[in-house]
Amino acid sequence: MAGAQDKKPSVDSIIDIPSSYFSKIESKYDGLEDRVTKQTEKYLHRLFNREKRLQRKLAKIDSTGAKQLFANSEKQYKQLIDKMKSTGDKASGTSGAYIPMLDSVKTSLAFLDQNSSFLSQSKETQEKLKGSLSKVNQLQDKFQQTEQVKAFIQQRKQQIKESLSKYSNLPKGITNEFDGYKKEAYYYQAQLKEYKEILNEPDRMIQKGLSLLNKLPAFTQFMKQHSELASLFRLPDNYGSPQSLAGLQTRAQVQQQIQNQLASGGPNAQQYLQQNLQAAQSQLNTLKDKLNKLGGSGGGDMDMPDFKPNNQRTKTFWQRLEYGTNFQTAKNNFFPTTTDFGLSVGYKITDKSTVGIGASYKMGWGQDIKHIAITHQGIGLRSYLDIKLKGSFFASGGFEYNYQPINDSLLTTSSARGWEAPSSWRQSGLIGVSKIVSIKSKFFKKTKLQLMWDFLSYQQVPRTQPVKFRVGYNF
Repeated sequence: MAGAQDKKPSVDSIIDIPSSYFSKIESKYDGLEDRVTKQTEKYLHRLFNREKRLQRKLAKIDSTGAKQLFANSEKQYKQLIDKMKSTGDKASGTSGAYIPMLDSVKTSLAFLDQNSSFLSQSKETQEKLKGSLSKVNQLQDKFQQTEQVKAFIQQRKQQIKESLSKYSNLPKGITNEFDGYKKEAYYYQAQLKEYKEILNEPDRMIQKGLSLLNKLPAFTQFMKQHSELASLFRLPDNYGSPQSLAGLQTRAQVQQQIQNQLASGGPNAQQYLQQNLQAAQSQLNTLKDKLNKLGGSGGGDMDMPDFKPNNQRTKTFWQRLEYGTNFQTAKNNFFPTTTDFGLSVGYKITDKSTVGIGASYKMGWGQDIKHIAITHQGIGLRSYLDIKLKGSFFASGGFEYNYQPINDSLLTTSSARGWEAPSSWRQSGLIGVSKIVSIKSKFFKKTKLQLMWDFLSYQQVPRTQPVKFRVGYNF
């Protein structure tokens, strides 16, 4: 590092990192720090309210035990909330699971801060560098504080569990309240995991800045010595040189030792080794499946839930929205007479259910192939609900209002036949089945096929087709 500081870079080695690199880091990390703070406060308030309700219910059967169990809980929760709100306190310990992009960004800023000659010497650039580094450090401090919050929640959960285990035939209200407490604790951990995954998804500008820095040998050497990963796996100064290999066994020597051990184990040693390797691989696969059930990698510090988690709960409102389009066609002797084009936006309530609204436009194509004429035939308002059944099949339902202008011939026909006067707005009640078909396309990755029955079509004047087939695409 001293060599990198003493050696002045040439003009060609001064890297042109745009100021937006620092602005992007500062805004992203500042916004994420605010979200971590607010979500932690929210979950702490929820957990404390759970404890208060649990205390009231437990006091009905054991007032002394309830008082002892929840004696200092309010004070402890308040201290954690106040600490999360404060900006000056620095937490001790680590920020939990290793976050590669956070490590890279922080180390890059530390490198530029110690080697400012690689950057433009303008006051604005230097201030943005200092500001972005400060925001990264503040976010890392917040993650360290959340580790303390998680440890406290885990401790409280264990204390409550041990206290409740002393009672037999607990009322349902107490067990339900404790189950709710455990769910809130799980979702808090899942929320933090979501934020850490956001950090590992760098913006385009941050990627560009890091790629420019990686071209500097001084930066790559700085990363090897001062990154968080380097502190976890300390490498010798002469790593990569022939001197660092002195005294180490070669591959041939290791293979020879294995062969000697197998030979001394008898004729079945090779088979025994293979069986042990297969058993070890099986255990690793089992652990991998458990991690996948928790939402993929990075969930090693999370408890295995005793309920079916809703992964949508940790997402923002905008992340839970699903956009789509669809169309359906009415035919006359194989010629399409009208086509309905629909747009929709859905909100994912859970991983298996989506509710949404939409609108449609009905376009006319004429009477037949010899009389093609594009005309306006009406509009529609839609609502829908999709519930996953199994695999890619969904149970679908919806209610729609469709507006279609009434012509004079229809009024005359209705009056002559004694029908009820037709309305421009017609109601449709739909139930049916949908199937999602995955397509390898950049834009239309999910094709949605729907077969619906309109059970209100029999009340419409004139009566419309009760069975509808729609093809749609979700984005």
